[in-house]
Amino acid sequence: MKQLKKLLVGVLCAPVLAFASGEAVHLDRAPSEKFRDALAIQRGAQVFVNYCLNCHSASYMRYNRLKDVGLTEDQIKDNLLFTADKVGETMKVAMTRDDAKAWFGAAPPDLTVVARSRASGDGSGADWLYTYLRTFYRDENRPTGWNNVAFSNVGMPHVLYELQGEQTARHVKVSDGHGGEKEIIELELSKPGKLSKAEYDSLVGDLVAYLVYMGEPGAEKRRQTGLIVILGLSVLLVLSYLLKREFWKDVH
Repeated sequence: MKQLKKLLVGVLCAPVLAFASGEAVHLDRAPSEKFRDALAIQRGAQVFVNYCLNCHSASYMRYNRLKDVGLTEDQIKDNLLFTADKVGETMKVAMTRDDAKAWFGAAPPDLTVVARSRASGDGSGADWLYTYLRTFYRDENRPTGWNNVAFSNVGMPHVLYELQGEQTARHVKVSDGHGGEKEIIELELSKPGKLSKAEYDSLVGDLVAYLVYMGEPGAEKRRQTGLIVILGLSVLLVLSYLLKREFWKDVH
């Protein structure tokens, strides 16, 4: 039971990849074109419900907001509504926060605004999430058997490992370009998963797109409204200029 508790405690639910160790981690750029792709957000919502919502809530996000990205109420009920009874409810997990603390020692964090909270000077929150979800590797020294390049000594296991496969890490020293050396972590896919690397990266991109959308569901509508307002003001500027010319043409 103790091992199970350790396994479930978390903070977030091929080619060689190299990352710096002991300094700022290089963040891979998330596929931002997916952030405005309704189908990508829909797929990401399904991944979130199937793999993340078991432990992590999104208590400020209502299921019916997914109608804004093209899902019908029936589609939401049939494919996403596993922990609630009505589409107007928020994405909460079945267990209470007190139970989570009692069973696991710490309650898994709410993920509603995780994409915004992870933003930093080194990159956007989306870039951090995209890197994090792709850089788990086996580490027998950790209680869960997993570690992560972007989040060293992470407490959660790799919940998507069946899809990605298992990666192993090698710590190697390379030149830092200034006459010294630095240590990097090289990741290699030692055991393939159900998806190819390209397929897994695309799935993670969809999930990140949904997490970005969830943090600010009205962002796209606000952007569209802003463009309409700017267009309207531009037309008004032209009309105002023409009116001014007409009004002052006989003054001289």
